[in-house]
Amino acid sequence: MFFQNLNIIVPFFQMKWRTILPQCCLLLVTCALPALESVPIDIDKTKVKTTQPVDSAKIEPPDTGLYYDEYLKQVIDVLETDSHFREKLQKADIEEIKSGRLSKELDLVSHHVRTKLDELKRQEVARLRMLIKAKLDSFQDTGMDHHALLKQFDHLNHLNPDKFESTDLDMLIKAATSDLEHYDKARHEEFKKYEMMKEHERREYLKTLSEEKRKEEESKFAEMKKKHENHPKVNHPGSKDQLKEVWEEADGLDPNDFDPKTFFKLHDVNSDGFLDEQELEALFTKELEKVYDPKNEEDDMVEMEEERLRMREHVMNEVDTNKDRLVTLDEFLKATEKKEFLEPDSWETLDHQQFFTEEELKEYENLISVQESKLKKKADELQKQKEDLQRQHDQLEAQKLEYHQVVQQMEQKKLQQISPSAPGGESKI
Repeated sequence: MFFQNLNIIVPFFQMKWRTILPQCCLLLVTCALPALESVPIDIDKTKVKTTQPVDSAKIEPPDTGLYYDEYLKQVIDVLETDSHFREKLQKADIEEIKSGRLSKELDLVSHHVRTKLDELKRQEVARLRMLIKAKLDSFQDTGMDHHALLKQFDHLNHLNPDKFESTDLDMLIKAATSDLEHYDKARHEEFKKYEMMKEHERREYLKTLSEEKRKEEESKFAEMKKKHENHPKVNHPGSKDQLKEVWEEADGLDPNDFDPKTFFKLHDVNSDGFLDEQELEALFTKELEKVYDPKNEEDDMVEMEEERLRMREHVMNEVDTNKDRLVTLDEFLKATEKKEFLEPDSWETLDHQQFFTEEELKEYENLISVQESKLKKKADELQKQKEDLQRQHDQLEAQKLEYHQVVQQMEQKKLQQISPSAPGGESKI
């Protein structure tokens, strides 16, 4: 989260400096400032449900979904312990982070911090090498240069696997920025594939049934679909009606006393002055419960999470004016002044969405067919290799048995050629 791309990883860094771990990189610039506090809000404590205070130091950071998520968090943990770097970070602007100038401050951190970062990098390189080896071994290709293959990873400098340098920090920031920017898109693509696979399997199953059974299954499918669509009205995410419902049912407050400032304060769980993506998604739980129930056969929990993602993206697009993937109090209050907040359009849930076309499904099925053919061919090759190995094993066992028989025969002949003991007690051949 730096510039618009940095906006994805800066918050990740900064939330670390404000709440003990990164959320996305632009917080690296804004959220890390200890002096930055949310606007004071007076809350009538008698109207709020009694809850345990949130210890921000104990809040587990969300998984970014990056394959180097743990490495990213560990690097930020270590950098946070250096007072010089933390001070530079607090004073840095977006341009400094974008240009990589902030990364050069790494040269001035303490020796202990550098040593720890070197150790983290060596561990990460070792992990990546293990991943490469496992992948190559699965194809029985042991002649590849594992070190050269490290260049495919963009979040570290593979040319120096033993030292964590300013280049490594710069690459880590830029890689996470780029990857997080496309993370939601990747999630949508995975959901689309999930829906196509589900429909593919349903159709394949119908092909195995008789005409009568097929009609019964089609009727059952239509009935379940209709039952799923028959749910209470879903409020438009981020609208006054939707937030008031949370205010009343989740917060236990009088809907007539709804106050945006108080609402923001209540749902800024880690008290860092921002509503991040996870805090926003938590606001949609009541709406999602209207549509999805894990006890109902017709309700798909994977679809529920896709609906949650759509809601969060919509609110972010409407409220997050600087596109840093964080909602400030000022942005939140400005959003409550818009017409869309008071008179929103109806919200169409996934029931009314078409996830894919017939052409896309057909293309996906062709891809599956090709993959299945490759897997079958590979399985046949492995079976043949297994049979060859078994034959070699049997041959070796037969040779071993023959060898033992020859040894026994030689021992017997040797004993037969030994004459009885002579008078002097010596054996005579």
